[in-house]
Amino acid sequence: MGLLRGLLQARKLLLVICVPLLLLPLPTIYPTSEAACAYVLLVTAVYWVSEAVPLGAAALVPAFLYPFFGVLRSSEVAAEYFKNTTLLLVGVICVAAAVEKWNLHKRIALRMVLMAGAKPGMLLLCFMCCTTMLSMWLSNTSTTAMVMPIVEAVLQELIDAEEEQLVAGNSSSEEAEGLGLDINNGQTSVELIFVNEDTSTADFTSLMQNKNLNGVPMVTKPIKTANQQQHKKQSSSQEKPGVLTPSSKNQELNRKKYRSHHDQMICKCLSLSISYAATIGGLTTIIGTSTSLIFLEHFNNQYPAAEVVNFGTWFLFSFPISLIMLVVSWFWMHWLFLGCNFKETCSLSKKKKTKREELSEKRIREEYEKLGNISYPEMVTAFFFILMTVLWFTREPGFVPGWDSLFEKKGYRTDATVSVFLGFLLFLIPAKKPCFGKKSDGASQEASQGMEPIITWKDFQKTMPWEIVILVGGGYALASGSKSSGLSTWIGHQMLSLSSLPPWAITLLACVLVSIVTEFVSNPATITIFLPILCTLSETLHINPLYTLVPVTMSISFAVMLPVGNPPNAIVFSYGHCQIKDMVKAGLGVNVIGLVIVMVAINTWGVSLFHLDTFPAWAKASNITHQT
Repeated sequence: MGLLRGLLQARKLLLVICVPLLLLPLPTIYPTSEAACAYVLLVTAVYWVSEAVPLGAAALVPAFLYPFFGVLRSSEVAAEYFKNTTLLLVGVICVAAAVEKWNLHKRIALRMVLMAGAKPGMLLLCFMCCTTMLSMWLSNTSTTAMVMPIVEAVLQELIDAEEEQLVAGNSSSEEAEGLGLDINNGQTSVELIFVNEDTSTADFTSLMQNKNLNGVPMVTKPIKTANQQQHKKQSSSQEKPGVLTPSSKNQELNRKKYRSHHDQMICKCLSLSISYAATIGGLTTIIGTSTSLIFLEHFNNQYPAAEVVNFGTWFLFSFPISLIMLVVSWFWMHWLFLGCNFKETCSLSKKKKTKREELSEKRIREEYEKLGNISYPEMVTAFFFILMTVLWFTREPGFVPGWDSLFEKKGYRTDATVSVFLGFLLFLIPAKKPCFGKKSDGASQEASQGMEPIITWKDFQKTMPWEIVILVGGGYALASGSKSSGLSTWIGHQMLSLSSLPPWAITLLACVLVSIVTEFVSNPATITIFLPILCTLSETLHINPLYTLVPVTMSISFAVMLPVGNPPNAIVFSYGHCQIKDMVKAGLGVNVIGLVIVMVAINTWGVSLFHLDTFPAWAKASNITHQT
């Protein structure tokens, strides 16, 4: 038993060592560039799927194996690890760091919730809308980690308000503390946690066990006055903090937690909807998820003559998809957990508000008032946020000449140019509003201390997902090796048997396949593995590559059925409101909704937007290059 236990503990190390050795006969028996490239691809793919090593570390495998086997020169491989998309991500992260540092996202979320009120149906719709909007620009993981504590505080108020009505003030202090409430004022403060985008699934497995994000326990800390802090010193052994991530292993605890089955359904519904809304929001913009960024860079490398996909065209295609998905998913979640009584749960009438809804609205209003008036850094960040979006849209709108046409040399400026320029300015603009005129010595000293910029390099480092940068680079290196070695052409010839199927059936099969695989494999790893194969398949069958690549890129984000599917799922699951069966049941419906809407979109407005009814010249040129 001891030996078996030791092997289980060292299984990842054994996998790292055994996989390259077991696959070594492939390049040994077949000493060709295609076989060597296939060996590197298989080793990297196994490391990614098994997560035996961190995703970023596994992405470095092509950097040393390609030169060893003579597939690519070391300088050629190194050039693949830093591309235009990396600069785009750097600029976006600068703005995202400013948004998170100055709590602009919290102000937006709380304001939208205030507008909706505390009716369960409207609360659900409002939280989904604000999560979707934030997730368009921030990472899905950061958005979920930010919104979930706010949702939890609202849910506690909904449940606690009903309990106050039932017990009429006769609750003991221990019961109040068990609900995370201060004994005197009954308030909880929301603590926000931010996590970098696409943290590996393994990391979030440990997160669910430890109930901890980035070393910060997800708890509600009671708001204490000086007298209350003194009282705590006298009776510290009796007081316990209220935990926002309750353990789901104790069913009796869950029975005490929810006053009724209806309360439990509300908690499940709101929690799961945050993860789904973050996924929907990530689809909307080309910078919303790492998968879309990987797709964009791979597409631009594979088809450099294709000036089809940019921020504007992607948004025009995906925004209707996200909007329809948001509405249909809201109906699905409402029907599944809250029933069909939309009139009662979505009423905006103030006369029909219950005591619990009034208390909940009061709690949200107090949280919003704590933010105070909008600050100067928030205004600067919001201005840059809007300016960056406008410049992206107007660079090459397609239907009218954009600002890029004002320059003599065309094609030199991309979306990365805009984001990096604005991100650079955020390091220069002071966070304190400048005051001109005479100042006293004390005022000048205070001003010199207040010259800190909107963001510092430390703020940027905390937010920048360097693992994703290396992972994306590894994907580019694999694609480049597959192209130069001829492996992609060989794979395409093996898929000629699919030519008897209509294009829509091939795309549907590919979408279903990746949506299943991505439930168990990380999204970046899935798209990195499938992109080169689907490009070759499309060229071989003379299908416009975008007809397959765009739906597949979106379908990879539909990993919503299991906690291990993506980090937002793990964050939501860690709060203990839902079980695996709840996630599978609700996620299956969202998955089907997404696949149907994406397939309808690519066959309707996607055809005219991307000219999908023809096999483009840029794809023919790429096909000829591969064959030669």
